[in-house]
Amino acid sequence: MFDKLKELTKDTAIYGISTMVGRFLNFILVPFYTNIFAPSDYGIVQLLYAYLAILNIVFIYGLDSAYLKFAAFKDIGDDKDNFSTPYIAVFATSLLISLLIVINVNVIGTSFGISAQYNYLIYLAIAIIFVDANAVIPFLKLRLERRAKIFSLFKIINICVNIFLNLYLILVLKWGIEAVFVSNLIATVVSLLLVSPTIIKNFKFKFHTLLFKRMIKFGLPFLPAGFAVMLVQVIDVPILQKLTDLKTVGIYKANYKLGIFMMLFVNMFQYAWQPFFLQNAKDPSAREMFSKVLTYFVLVGSILLIVLSLFINDVAQIKIAGYSLIGSQYWSGLNIIPIVLLAYLINGMYVIFSAGIYIEEKSIYVPIITGLGALVNVVVNFVLIPVLNITGAALATLASYFVMALGYYYVTQKFYKVKYELKRIGHIFLAVLLVGILFYYLHSTGNLYFYYKVILLILFSLYLYFVAVNRNEIKLIRTKYAESRRKKK
Repeated sequence: MFDKLKELTKDTAIYGISTMVGRFLNFILVPFYTNIFAPSDYGIVQLLYAYLAILNIVFIYGLDSAYLKFAAFKDIGDDKDNFSTPYIAVFATSLLISLLIVINVNVIGTSFGISAQYNYLIYLAIAIIFVDANAVIPFLKLRLERRAKIFSLFKIINICVNIFLNLYLILVLKWGIEAVFVSNLIATVVSLLLVSPTIIKNFKFKFHTLLFKRMIKFGLPFLPAGFAVMLVQVIDVPILQKLTDLKTVGIYKANYKLGIFMMLFVNMFQYAWQPFFLQNAKDPSAREMFSKVLTYFVLVGSILLIVLSLFINDVAQIKIAGYSLIGSQYWSGLNIIPIVLLAYLINGMYVIFSAGIYIEEKSIYVPIITGLGALVNVVVNFVLIPVLNITGAALATLASYFVMALGYYYVTQKFYKVKYELKRIGHIFLAVLLVGILFYYLHSTGNLYFYYKVILLILFSLYLYFVAVNRNEIKLIRTKYAESRRKKK
C-alpha cells in the first residue's frame, strides 16, 4: 500500500512543483494589475472571465471526465478511438457554439451586463475558449500516460508567454485591459501547438459512435455538474456586480486570488489523485489507501490554512519599491482570505470523495449534488451580500463547497464505503475552529498583534502533534522512506 501511496506522492510532487511555479508566475499578474488598474477596470476583467469560465464548461460538456474514465479502462475501442472520438466531438461542437456567440455578440453583451464599448473583448474571449477547449483532451492524454513533466512544462510555457505579453503590451505599448485577453489568447494558441504532436500521434479520422454514446451517457451528467461547480466558483462576481458595483468586484476578486496558495495545494493534489484512484481502484487495499489519503490531505491542508490565515495580511501589505502584493486600494478586502482558504480546503475533500462516483459509475448523482451546491451559493450570496458585502460572497462559496463535499461523502459511502478516520479529522477541524475564533476575536478588538499570531500557530501545532497525529504511523512512513532510499543506493 505504501508503495502505491509513494507513487501518488511522486506524481503530486511533480505536478505540485510545476503547478506552484506556474500559478505563482501567473499570480504575479495580480499585484501587477492591482498596482496599475483601478478596481473598477479590474472588475470588468474579472466579470468577463467569470462568464468565460462558465461557458468553458459548456464547450466540453463532460467529455473530459468521460475520456479519463474510458481511456483508463479501455472497455470499448483502442487508444486512438478513445482519443479521437471525444476530440472530434469537442472540435465540432465548440466551433458551432463559437459561431453562434459571434453572431449574437451584441445581445449576449447586453444580457451579461457588459457595456457595448467592451463587446470587442467578447470576440477575444470566444477565441480563447475555442482554442483552449481543443487542447483539453491532449492534455488529459499526457496525464493518463503519467507524463507529468511534459504536462507541467507545457503549462508553465503557457503562463510565461501570457505574463511576458501582459508586461510588454501594458508597460511598453501602453495598452489597457484588452492586453489581458490578447495575451491569454496567444498563450493558449502556443499551448495547442505544443500538444499538436500528441494530437497527430493519437488521432485518426474515425468517429466511434458506440464509444461516443457510452461517453455521453457517462459524461453528460458532468455538464450540469460542471456548470454548477463553475457557478459556485464564479457566480459571486455577477451577483456582486448587480448588488454593488464593479469597484467592489475588483476588490473582492483581488483578495480572493490571495487564496492561491491553498488552491495550489488542492490543484496539484487533484492532478495526481484522479489517475491514481482510477488505476488503483481494483487494488485490495484501495479503500484503506483512500482513507489515509483523506486524513493526510486534511492534516497538511489545515496547517497551510492556519499559517496563511495568520500572516497573509502582513505579507500583503509589505511594500517594495512602492508596490505591494496587492495595491493599497484593495486592502479593505483582506479579511475574506481565511474564509476563502477554508473553502478551498473543503473543496479538496470534495475532490477526494469523488473517487467512489468515478469507480462505481454513479455520475447520475453528480448534477444533483453540485446543483444543490450552486443553489446554496446563489441564495447565500443574495442573502449575505447586502448585509456583509464581500464577506457574504466569501461565506457563500464556503457554504456551497461544504454542501457538495457532504453530498459526495454520503453518496460514495452508500456505493463505495470507505472507513475514513473521522475522529482524527474531527480533532483537526476542532483545532482550526478554535484558532479561527481566537483569530477573529483578536482582530475585532484590534489586538491581533504579530506575537499573538505566533503563539496561536505554536498552540495549533502542539495540539495537532499530541491529539491528531498518529506517531506510530509517522514512524512507519519514515521507515518505508528509509528503505526506499537504501534500495536506490
